[in-house]
Amino acid sequence: MPHPPLPSTQSAVFAVEAMAARHGREVRAGHDIGRDQTFAGLVGADGGGGGGGGEFDAVPHEALLEIGGRPETTVRLFVHDGAVVTVDGIAFDVPRDSVPAFLDSVWSGLVHVKQRTFPPACTLIVTVPGEPGYREAVTRLHLTPWLAGLMR
Repeated sequence: MPHPPLPSTQSAVFAVEAMAARHGREVRAGHDIGRDQTFAGLVGADGGGGGGGGEFDAVPHEALLEIGGRPETTVRLFVHDGAVVTVDGIAFDVPRDSVPAFLDSVWSGLVHVKQRTFPPACTLIVTVPGEPGYREAVTRLHLTPWLAGLMR
């Protein structure tokens, strides 16, 4: 099932805030607006400093959302259609349109840590219905009590 499109950073912020409210979580948002504030504005479309052209002619807007509760969760929304969702210290690259569904899966318990004995490894897996699972390695240093409780 495709997710509703989130064409702007602000629409993604509203969608994340609505999902957090549905799960009884509080959101603190920090916004970086303007070419002098955002990463995209600093490097420009061509990788050079402050360059113009194309989609960067609009005022760039990025946001950092800190979401209360367990697990500790942050969402960094970029000018492009990307986002980085950090769950208890583990960062996932997630398409902007999928961020609300990703968070819903985390807070609904569709997440687990897969442990392999040889070679020793742990992987945090978030299952989003209708999408391939998101997987990221968990080092022993990042193994928090919340992550340890999800181990299979």
